[in-house]
Amino acid sequence: MKKRLRSSFLAAVLITGLFGATAHAQPASQDFWNFLTKLIAYVTALNFDAYEWDEINPSAAWSPRAGLESVELDGLFYVIAGRTPLPPPAPPFASIINRDVWVSEDDGDSWKFLGDAPWPERAFFEAVVKDGYMYVMGGQSFELVCPFPGCQPGQEIPISTFYNDVYRSRDGIEWETMTEAAPWGPRAGLSAVVHKGWLYVFGGAIGDDPAIGGAGRTFYTDVYKSRDGSDWIEVTDSVPWSGRGGAAAVSFKGRIYLMGGEDGFLDPPFGDVWVSKNGAHWKRLRRRAWKPRSGHKCGVLERNIVCFGGFNLTGNPMDVQISRDGRRWTALDPAGPAAPPWQAEIPTDIKYDFDIITIDDRDSERRGIYTFGGDRETFEFPTGPPPGFDSDDETFPGEVPIPPAVDNDVWRFSPGPWKPHGD
Repeated sequence: MKKRLRSSFLAAVLITGLFGATAHAQPASQDFWNFLTKLIAYVTALNFDAYEWDEINPSAAWSPRAGLESVELDGLFYVIAGRTPLPPPAPPFASIINRDVWVSEDDGDSWKFLGDAPWPERAFFEAVVKDGYMYVMGGQSFELVCPFPGCQPGQEIPISTFYNDVYRSRDGIEWETMTEAAPWGPRAGLSAVVHKGWLYVFGGAIGDDPAIGGAGRTFYTDVYKSRDGSDWIEVTDSVPWSGRGGAAAVSFKGRIYLMGGEDGFLDPPFGDVWVSKNGAHWKRLRRRAWKPRSGHKCGVLERNIVCFGGFNLTGNPMDVQISRDGRRWTALDPAGPAAPPWQAEIPTDIKYDFDIITIDDRDSERRGIYTFGGDRETFEFPTGPPPGFDSDDETFPGEVPIPPAVDNDVWRFSPGPWKPHGD
């Protein structure tokens, strides 16, 4: 807390002095304003460098999963659906697709099963909160299918079903169907935000990636909006950014920001940042703001966009990046408690396809970014000794495929030690 007060006081003194010094001078040059912007970013970074990562629950009651969604509504946390990988000898990425809903009254420390939702199982969908409702939109489910007669176990490939439906609920138990076929095409890996009183949906793809045996994906470059998820308006059918899935998006200071994403599991991901006031007209702020990534998350906290996590074939990024405007980014000190995320030690500790809830209330002890589950799988499919093998007591039987690295943990990134909500 003392470090946060010192840095805030330092910011006030420096900014007051700089403005006072130029009050009777000629109009400040662009160099001066660039310097001032960097100074503010530096002081902000000092605040965030005092943040820390706390593991609230290492193994929640819901099964390990990726492509899940989480929301906060009326003080409660909800975790919804997602995919739970099947262990070997199932083919890589073979999964159980969920439609379960869980609730926590203590910020993720304990969980209660509310039941299976009435809509189809799904992962890689979107869930947002608007006007007292949680909304579930789009996504995909998939099943294993033999690609040829007589195929053996392990030779199946996933065949997906994609959705463009919308449901909403006040409590995670009773659900209302808003539409079973929105005018935006069926898609997964889409982005969604609540912006200026509208639900926005954009990006995503239909089809299975060749990396998992699919015939390929078609990426969307449209934007739609709706007041209640029932009736949708096409904002544009052709955005200037490349079609993508797994991007991060936030509504911040009256604008929509789109960051990163991918257009092929084995292709280089994006590291760009785009901004729009209304979803129709977009401007690129950065070609490469940080190491390219997909499946990452960004939240709005302390008047900054905060981004972390994600997948990159060259190594998952271990940074935590902050920005006040989407153009200038600062990486938090990797030697401090704020980075790497989840107290990661190596790139394979970094998650992707997790989800977050952000509590951005400076007067609340709950303030911070909470993370749920996520994937740490790679395309290398490592092998090792079977689970429980004791080299001192047993003869090595040979290596076996290592079960998928997918989590069911809960973490918080915050300015102080975690304390359960309500204590």
